Amino acid sequence: MARPRAFDTELAVERAMDLFWRQGFNATPLPQLTSRLGIGSGSLYAAFGSKEALYAQALKRYCDSLVAALAQETESASDIRSTLRELLLGMATADVADPERGCLLVNAATERSAHDDTVRQVRSAMAAVESVLTGTLERARSRGELGSGHSPVELSRFLTTFIQGLHVMGTARADRDFLEAAVSGALKVLD
Repeated sequence: MARPRAFDTELAVERAMDLFWRQGFNATPLPQLTSRLGIGSGSLYAAFGSKEALYAQALKRYCDSLVAALAQETESASDIRSTLRELLLGMATADVADPERGCLLVNAATERSAHDDTVRQVRSAMAAVESVLTGTLERARSRGELGSGHSPVELSRFLTTFIQGLHVMGTARADRDFLEAAVSGALKVLD
């Protein structure tokens, strides 16, 4: 009979996510990971299968949380420009406050671009972000905030791409004025 797990797997995934987010997959050795989780390597393998599988779960948690937060922030938006401005400046502020952390999605895309499973996760998350933004922009268009010449799909693809660039610039320690000017420029696509 197998022994029941003596640790909380949800908490383990959360802690692993934070470690992978700060250090990346490659720079997180197994001993450091198991120490941070408070488990042995046998328990890690029994619960998750591998370090790679744990990384996939941590990335999924991050992506799900990111998309859920974006949906919540944009769902009841009554003014698309101010909503997007606040959202983008909030991202910039977070990146300026902790530039070494950056965005786990961007980190995964750059560090693990040769790993098909990670690439699929990143693409899926980007598609979900695009979908949320498309819905937000379609609602804005129906309220008359966007002209009929604007394509919500094209705008959401631009904004999805811009968001990732904004995260990269925050990680590169761009100053707040630079990021605010970039956000102002990006929002002109809505005019």
